Amino acid sequence: MIDIKLIIEKPDYVQASLKKKGCDVDFSELISWDKEKRALLQSIEALKAERNKVSAEIPKLKKQGLPVENIFAEMRAIGDKITDGDAKINEISEKIFNFVACLPNMPDEDLVAGEKEANEVVKVYGKMPEFSFPVQNHVDLCVKNGLIDYERGVKLAGNGFWAYRGDGARLEWALLNFFISEHLSDGYEFILPPHQLSYNCGFGAGQFPKFSDEVYWLDVDEDRKKNRFMLPTAETALVNLYAGEIVEEDKLPFKFFAYTPCYRKEAGSARSEERGMIRGHQFNKVEMVQYTTPEQSDKAFEELVNKACSLMDKLGLHFRLSKLAAGDCSASMARTYDVEVWIPSMGIFKEVSSVSNARDYQARRNNTRYRNKETGRPNYLHTLNGSGLATSRVFPALVEQYQNADGSITVPEVLRPFMGGQEIIKL
Repeated sequence: MIDIKLIIEKPDYVQASLKKKGCDVDFSELISWDKEKRALLQSIEALKAERNKVSAEIPKLKKQGLPVENIFAEMRAIGDKITDGDAKINEISEKIFNFVACLPNMPDEDLVAGEKEANEVVKVYGKMPEFSFPVQNHVDLCVKNGLIDYERGVKLAGNGFWAYRGDGARLEWALLNFFISEHLSDGYEFILPPHQLSYNCGFGAGQFPKFSDEVYWLDVDEDRKKNRFMLPTAETALVNLYAGEIVEEDKLPFKFFAYTPCYRKEAGSARSEERGMIRGHQFNKVEMVQYTTPEQSDKAFEELVNKACSLMDKLGLHFRLSKLAAGDCSASMARTYDVEVWIPSMGIFKEVSSVSNARDYQARRNNTRYRNKETGRPNYLHTLNGSGLATSRVFPALVEQYQNADGSITVPEVLRPFMGGQEIIKL
């Protein structure tokens, strides 16, 4: 959530910043509500002061034997005005909150305006694989080698689902174990969060209310705020671990990672580039999250980017790192770098990790703060996240980049310890 004080003091600056994300917003109504609220607060404070003054006179009048009935009537009238004023303030406060809650995060100033077409490739890693034989796509390779059962996945759950089998299940688990071992060795705390979350988690992460139709809801109460949903990413849980709490600055940064399946309503596409595992309703992901002070924030972002790239590099995959334009960053994020892997059969790069900095946007929404060790005052902390990694695109990229002429698949060296030393996958 954007600081309301910043909007009121610099509306043109905030407006110009949000416009880079494609959000053209008029703050005139919000500013008018704020002025009305401030005037009401001032009026109510004056009424309360008057009530206190009159109240202090009553004992003196009683002591002098003078009547006080008319004063009690005056007190009741003042009390009614205060009650009405408080109700109006609450009403205006709710309108202001709902307005600001729907605004996306402001992009960092160095981000350019625009969507995907304005993204910038920062670095390309590894050599593009070359093949002396016709390249097969991951769907055919997975079926031929018995790795993925697409047909029975659809039978069990419908389009957008698949079932890992045999060496496919082992390869998927090897990837996850490799990611987990890497994060543990880097000192990150392993967390297995609930897969069912409350509405407040979606709001705190910045996904609700705007994107509340993109998740799977479990309960049927008409008021979604009373319902639970299946987490679309472990980030939604991890950034809310300390919601409503104040942590000591000396304990920061917090470095977490979690393994979860992710559940999303986004439907698969009929396009060839969305075939197989590229886009589905359920996929596995290891997610990294950091809580930092504002001063640590940029360093933490660089660390998360390097960690995601290191995982891809150790897998020996050809990939690139892209800096997203403001309009291609998600609503909650101030900046994002995408790690994109090469899919040979498609001739394109596909995102396998988004590393993002939300700055204090999420912390303001879920009221997560740290106590400044110099001032003793609580300040909003920064939250960052990055996939480390999602397997649903790493798996097909690995299968295609490591394919052999006979249709077999070479297991990357770093995964062999997690597959009992197996070097080749072949049915």
